[in-house]
Amino acid sequence: MTIGFHQGITHSFPLRVYYEDTDAAGMVYHANYLKFAERGRSEMLRSLGFPHRKLAAEDGVGFAVRRCSVEYLTPARLDDALVVDTTLLELGAATLNLRQQIRRGGDLLADLEVLVACIGRDGRPRRLPSTLRAALASDGPRCDGLSGPRTP
Repeated sequence: MTIGFHQGITHSFPLRVYYEDTDAAGMVYHANYLKFAERGRSEMLRSLGFPHRKLAAEDGVGFAVRRCSVEYLTPARLDDALVVDTTLLELGAATLNLRQQIRRGGDLLADLEVLVACIGRDGRPRRLPSTLRAALASDGPRCDGLSGPRTP
C-alpha cells in the first residue's frame, strides 16, 4: 500500500517533521525540503504502479533531477504535519516538469519547480516507458483506502 492520494492531477503525500529534520534553531533544515519533495515524487510514481525498483528492474531506467528551483516561504518545525503536493506541469519525451508545494495546513512553506530526466543505467537520457507515460497522461488512480478530495 502506498501513502498519499491523487486529487485531479495532483498527488498529495503526508509526512511528519522529526527531530532529525531540524536544525539547531528547531526549524527544518533547508536541504530537507528537497528530501521531502523526493519522497513526494517517489510516492506519486508508486501510487501509479511504478515504484523506482520496478522501473529499474523492468525498464532499466531511473530519474535524475536536472533542475530544481525552490522558494522558501516560512519554516516548518518539529512535529509539524506537512503535505507534499506534486503536480505534473509538463510531460516530455524523457522528462517530467513538476511543481511541488509543501504545506502545513493552509500555509505554503516551500514552492518548488523540479525537472527530472529519465535516464538509463548508463546515465544517458532515455524516453519514458510507454506504460508510465500512459499512466501520467491520465488522471491516475486513487490509492487504496482513501477516497474523496483532501480538505484544506
